[in-house]
Formats: sequence, C-alpha cells, structure tokens
Amino acid sequence: MDNQDKKGPARRYDPLNDFLFYKVMGEKGSEPQLLGFLNALFAESGRKPIASLKIRENRALVREIMEATSCVLDVSAVLSDGTLVNIEVQLRNRHNMDRRSLFYWGRLYTKALKKGRDYVKLPDVISVNIMGYDFPRGGKTHTTFRLREDSNRSLVLTTALEIHFVNMVKWRRQREKDLAGNPLHRWLAWFDAKSSPELLQEAKGMDATIATADERQEFVMLDEDAQDLYERRQKAEWDRASELNDALRRGLKRGLVEGERKGLMAGKLESRLEIMGLIDKGYSIEDIRRELSGKG
Repeated sequence: MDNQDKKGPARRYDPLNDFLFYKVMGEKGSEPQLLGFLNALFAESGRKPIASLKIRENRALVREIMEATSCVLDVSAVLSDGTLVNIEVQLRNRHNMDRRSLFYWGRLYTKALKKGRDYVKLPDVISVNIMGYDFPRGGKTHTTFRLREDSNRSLVLTTALEIHFVNMVKWRRQREKDLAGNPLHRWLAWFDAKSSPELLQEAKGMDATIATADERQEFVMLDEDAQDLYERRQKAEWDRASELNDALRRGLKRGLVEGERKGLMAGKLESRLEIMGLIDKGYSIEDIRRELSGKG
C-alpha cells in the first residue's frame, strides 16, 4: 500500500504502541500475522511450528477501557495443541517485570482449570513479553525461561511454564541483523519504529505475514478514532516515564544530599557534583548511568 503524499513519506506509527499492537495482532482476522510472529519466535527456542491458532479476543476492550492509562492491552491465543499464549508489550521500566510476568502467567494458568477437572488437564501456558527497555539485563535479544534442574540443564520439570522476553534495546544494539536467515529478525525489524526504510522494505519483502501486518496497521490508522486512541496510549507512556524518572531523580538527589550531610558519601566530590548537575538538567537515571560509564 502506497502511503505517501505530496509532502513526502507519511509518518510511520510505532507497531509496539500497545493499542496498535492489539489492533494488528490481537483481533479476529489477525491470525496469519500472529501465527507468523509466534512461529518465528518459537523457532529460536526449539519448538515445533504451530499449525494453527485461535485468537481469544478481549471484547471488554471498549473505548472507555482503551483510554484508561492503567489498562493492560495484551494479545491472547490458543494454539492447535491447546497451549495458551499471552503476549504483552511493555515499553517502560516499572521495575517489576520479573514478578509481573509470573503473575500474569499464573493467572492464565489457574483460570484454565475448570471446576471438577483434573490438574493434568491444565494446559501449557507461554508468556511472551516484548520489552522496550533492557530486560533481562544479562539476557540476549531473545531470552527464554523454563523450569529446569540447576545441575542438569536438560532436565525440565514441566513444559507448563515457558516465558519469553524480546529485548528491543538489545535488538537495536545488535550489529548482525540476519533477515535472510532468521525469521524473528524480520519481525523485530518491523516492530522497531526506528528501523530504516530500507530494512523495513527488506523485512516485508521476505515475509508475506509481515507485509500483511503492515497493511493492517496502515488500514487501522486511517480511522480518526484509532489515531486518537493511539496518541492517548503514547502520551500515557511518556507521562509514566516522565513521572518515574522524576521520582527517581528526586530520590537520588535526596540520597546524595543526605549522604553528604551525614558524611557517608564515598568517591570524589567532583563526581557527586556532576551527578547532581545531570539530575538538575533532567537526565534520566539511564542517561546518567551511560554518561558516567562513558567517562569511566
């Protein structure tokens, strides 16, 4: 679909805006692109290709809920073998993603047991988390967790729990982007709103399901209500990030001042003054860390 006008290329919307991600990947009719993404993801972790899936559409996502800044817009599906998959996009660090992911996994797992049924009837549940910040810190672009025995990594307690993290920060830092040989890399190139037009075209040209997702995204954003909800979700993310960084900066500054007052601060005076100067300029904690590590 040609999305240009006389003023040049049209704006590219962020596919990881949770509202837009849900509209493109989580509604009825989105099965081909969701299947394409999950098969690309699972191929890296050794799972067999999914034959089919059924999207569990959340009909509660009416406009009022969409507009709520605290609403979690996730995508849920049932695979052909009965496995449940839940996908969440988390762009800002709330410092709780490890336990949050376990909580949502556990809720989906326990809800699947209907009254009077045996525990063996509980399905496998897979959580997929697409992260807009560096989490887990020691992980790769794609990190998978299962329940394994510590001294024998080949011994898996159960297949019931599987949690994936896709780290978009690591993806952007990754030099080798193997679109030809790695289907997941094609999807990540499309998910990344900062991808070059050339990389984006290459990904769409190699995978028909990505091209379908891109066309679906453009179609969704033709609607003025959809544009409004997209902007609301974007603003909510920016506001949350700003509030969190402000709280962290104020806490850090209080700690520096209090530590200085009590004579507990170690390190050079110049370093402490530099940190406080960066705080006053509105630098985020991550920006301060990068600034100081670059000089270390």
